[in-house]
Amino acid sequence: MVRSEDTPGRGDAFFSPKPASGPRPHVHGLAADGAGFFLDAYPSTMAALMRAVPKAALAAALAALSLLSGCATTSGRHSTAVALDAILAGPRPAAQRRWDRDRHPVQTLLFFGLRPTSRVLQVWPRADGYYTRIIAPLVRLRGRFDAALIDPGQSAFLTARNARYRRLLASSPHLYDRVQVVMFPSDGGNAVPPGSVNLVVAFGVLHQWLARGEASAALHTLHRALVPGGVLGVVDNRAAPGAPRDPHALTGYVRQSSAIKLIEASGFRLVAASEVNANPRDHKVYPAGAWTLPPTYRLGKTDRAHYAAIGEPDRFTLKFVKVPLR
Repeated sequence: MVRSEDTPGRGDAFFSPKPASGPRPHVHGLAADGAGFFLDAYPSTMAALMRAVPKAALAAALAALSLLSGCATTSGRHSTAVALDAILAGPRPAAQRRWDRDRHPVQTLLFFGLRPTSRVLQVWPRADGYYTRIIAPLVRLRGRFDAALIDPGQSAFLTARNARYRRLLASSPHLYDRVQVVMFPSDGGNAVPPGSVNLVVAFGVLHQWLARGEASAALHTLHRALVPGGVLGVVDNRAAPGAPRDPHALTGYVRQSSAIKLIEASGFRLVAASEVNANPRDHKVYPAGAWTLPPTYRLGKTDRAHYAAIGEPDRFTLKFVKVPLR
């Protein structure tokens, strides 16, 4: 979720509104690519081999996997899972490895239908590039990765945030040299040429768009960017079903039913919903909202062990396809 762990202040302070381990993952609904298949733990031999290799060897291995995945005998979900497993086992920050436990990146990306040939747009990627580090190497040779950054405007903080992301890309050209960086417009304009991507992923940005009053415009931008029938994958913090109405998501949580209604009103149709990122330990009532929990820890050291035991917020994982606007 482009989440607020890399935004300042209380809650999504910068994104304040304009005036006005749990049960086994399962899937509801059916998607065209057979969504509903999950790997609880993928024990690939490739992952074991990759744990001690240097960056150059990792890049070579991923290149080979990407080429192999184009062959008729090896293309599809299995080869993609092997490649993703290799990426996760390669050089990454220790903190991000710990986050894998709560974010289930392989299962989530397979659910959305990611393949090495996908043309992907990630909206508001984190400055530390958590999902960029996973997706960009996979699609580098045979697909495409566009990173739609927050337009910083006059914000020194967001300018620095975007610079941090660009430094990440520059630090490993063997993985990120083909990443295209664009600015994501807040007025609903084009981020990329219309109909140029077949998968858009939005991790934790919906609650921030709601806070800024820009959700509808942002979703229309995504609708234009996608090819007909293209996939929009959304992950965000889930409010309790009986929670008070919170149209600006001031607590950092969004009602799943409200999210579906909003997104479908913008030209999408829900095809599947997964519980892969659910967290039943999250009771959703905290002094600093969702940002009380890891990895933000907005309260600092106060009750940190307690919040660490809860884990990251409970999240819905929704898969939509683009349909003609009414």
